[in-house]
Amino acid sequence: MRNWSSLLLSTSLLIISLGACVQSPNNSTNGENQGGGSGTSQSRLDTVKSRGKLVCGVDGGIPGFSFVNENGEYSGLDVDMCKAVAAAIFNDPNAVEYRNLDSTERFEALKSGEVDMLSRNTTWTITRDTSVGMEFAPTTFYDGQGMMVRRDSGITSLEDFEGRTVCVEAGTTTELNLTDNMRKAGVNSETKTYQQADPAYAAYAEGACDGMTSDKSQLIARRSTLPNPDDHILLDVTMSKEPLGPVTINNDSTWFDVVKWTTFALIEGEELGINQANVEELKSSDEPTIRRFLGIEGDLGQGLGLDNEFAANVIQQVGNYGEIYERNLGEGSQFKLDRGQNALWNNGGLLYSPPFR
Repeated sequence: MRNWSSLLLSTSLLIISLGACVQSPNNSTNGENQGGGSGTSQSRLDTVKSRGKLVCGVDGGIPGFSFVNENGEYSGLDVDMCKAVAAAIFNDPNAVEYRNLDSTERFEALKSGEVDMLSRNTTWTITRDTSVGMEFAPTTFYDGQGMMVRRDSGITSLEDFEGRTVCVEAGTTTELNLTDNMRKAGVNSETKTYQQADPAYAAYAEGACDGMTSDKSQLIARRSTLPNPDDHILLDVTMSKEPLGPVTINNDSTWFDVVKWTTFALIEGEELGINQANVEELKSSDEPTIRRFLGIEGDLGQGLGLDNEFAANVIQQVGNYGEIYERNLGEGSQFKLDRGQNALWNNGGLLYSPPFR
């Protein structure tokens, strides 16, 4: 009898011991809604709301994407992405503080909490999405790496760079892509790297290198700032895929969802034909899809921790994706870039939003 009692006691102690090792769901710290992996349950969204403004990391030197003029005014597609997120949260596109970040400091600024998000021509790659610890929102501009040369250089292909030099910004995918493509072409060229974009383009303008390589959109934008833009051309070569878009820190799904669905709202707004001019009128529409999108019906915003009319606020304050593209890069800009891959999916492009329902 004593042996049976001892066995029951031992079993009870074992169960208690094992139970102590199981973490209560209420004390979970799996990081799903943590701000930047800080070990707390607070999301970056809470931080942004309590601060009263969004801190957005941009480049600041690329016309059409993010450019600051002599009056300190920011403009461009990337800047409008920051404004859209601010409009979603505060119904105020100007509730943004911009931080100019070069390619080598951008990720550390995001990890440290110096900025809430990046919107500065950052390429989505598997390494950045995993080991670097970034979370990439939907792509807002599909690009490819190109090469700019002087019109009178005689250079027409990568093979012509044998024994010549190329300027490139350090800490970018561009540098590795250049090495891969030159190796593939069997070309021995010299690469000159620069910590920041401005010195790299200045070196190219001064003739320190025969070519300048970066995303094609950046080359087109930067060419416009050179002393004689028409003296420079882009080669008919594409060295890589460059999907560019907003970035947040990993392990904060609440904040990531806000940035992600704000981006999708811009795309969906264009597909639904909702723009700055008609958004107010369409709030009285009988179309269920439009009413849900604009927050007249349902509670889609509530699930994001936002006002149910967050998408309507974004379109009203900033415009849909098509409007943003046209004024910064399209026919309403100095660049007049064709939409191409950056058109909606139902118009031959790659932009596609999941349903708002």
